[in-house]
Amino acid sequence: MVNYINKNKKRFLDELFELLAIPSVSADASFKKDVLKAAQKTAKFLNNAGAHSVEVCETPGYPVVYGDYIISPELPTVLVYGHYDVQPADPIDLWSSDPFKPELRKTPIHPNGAIFARGACDDKGQFFMHLKAFETMVATNNVTCNIKFMIEGEEEVGSENLAWFVKKNTKRLSCDVILISDTGMVGPGVPSLTTGLRGLSYVEVEVTGPNRDLHSGLYGGAVANPINILSNMIARLHDDKKKITIPNFYDKVLTLSSEEREELAQAPFSLEEYKDALDLVDVDGEKGFSTPERNSIRPSLDVNGIWGGYTGEGAKTVIASKAYAKISMRLVPNQDPTEITELFTKYFKSIAPNSVKIKVTPHHGGQPYVCPTDHRGYAAAVKALGDSFGKKAVPVRSGGSIPIVALFEKELKAKSILMGFGLDSDAIHSPNEHFGLDNYYKGIETIPLFYKYFSKK
Repeated sequence: MVNYINKNKKRFLDELFELLAIPSVSADASFKKDVLKAAQKTAKFLNNAGAHSVEVCETPGYPVVYGDYIISPELPTVLVYGHYDVQPADPIDLWSSDPFKPELRKTPIHPNGAIFARGACDDKGQFFMHLKAFETMVATNNVTCNIKFMIEGEEEVGSENLAWFVKKNTKRLSCDVILISDTGMVGPGVPSLTTGLRGLSYVEVEVTGPNRDLHSGLYGGAVANPINILSNMIARLHDDKKKITIPNFYDKVLTLSSEEREELAQAPFSLEEYKDALDLVDVDGEKGFSTPERNSIRPSLDVNGIWGGYTGEGAKTVIASKAYAKISMRLVPNQDPTEITELFTKYFKSIAPNSVKIKVTPHHGGQPYVCPTDHRGYAAAVKALGDSFGKKAVPVRSGGSIPIVALFEKELKAKSILMGFGLDSDAIHSPNEHFGLDNYYKGIETIPLFYKYFSKK
């Protein structure tokens, strides 16, 4: 298989570039045609790789691309999940190159080159590894179990219609394990398996004062300024120890034992390198926890956007009628996103003065997820990564959220193995997102080994 991969490396890269060039931004309706184009392109590549029953399946939103390769009902079945949609590329002016004209550039971390483009790591580059690994297995007659593919187009906006699709196709999607590469490794050359994901509650808040924008000279100091009030309310969401102040927020938080915390601490981490990479003088977060713990086993609350009033060039003396903010809360095991959203809404309204009106709009959310390390799929992944990298894989908890993972377990009764190949430094969701070329090819080499070990009893 290695010979096949080496012979086709350039084509594997060129085809990925074709997909990356499509601006499949699911959050912006103006990119609708591009998102649909990405679905068709994904289906074409899946079909060319050798999959059967390839179909672009309609949903109430963007379609799901499905394909399979069934050998025998006696063999185990692996369901591969990924997503072809991407985050918006804004702010464009902070990119060193066009986000939808992929290019290779060397970096200190990726001396052999990295693929720069929106979606390079999250998740086009990573799910494409699976298509190319599958193609390699088919071409070399090394398919050892049944394989199904489900690639969606709405992960970046909450996967609402994927839930609809899964519930209607449980038989078609039945499997023994789900394999996902939408996570990362703890460092270059350090194979990692994500054993836990945080859940998510996402809301948008609106603060309304006067019924129109007002002249700040004539009305300043006499009426509520929604931007001032919103800023004060946001400041009250954390105390001086950086703990979230929402009543009952921590009631169901799963607390890890000292032994579990020690095990997680075995993952390589340098605080100084972390700060240097982000150009920070110091880190910040909940007191009593390390940086890796703060972004994995503890819940968090962050403002992801805040706006209101005039923001153009020059001055405009106005008290805006409305102010807005987008707020996300990352959740840990036992925290329910619906319950947390309700707690937030109640508290946020309670701290507002009578001079303004408050509206809280829930967006998408998702349950936390923990993968048992004694699972057959986990063991297969450990062996595959060990063979490929020549060292044992490190178990890690991720601070990110993949809301559909918990849904898969509920509807398909199958665990998800999170075997990612990206790095924290790859800047997903940020300008200059990239994916190391070595990591891309290493993923293609490793994935067939997972099937090899998973198919063994």
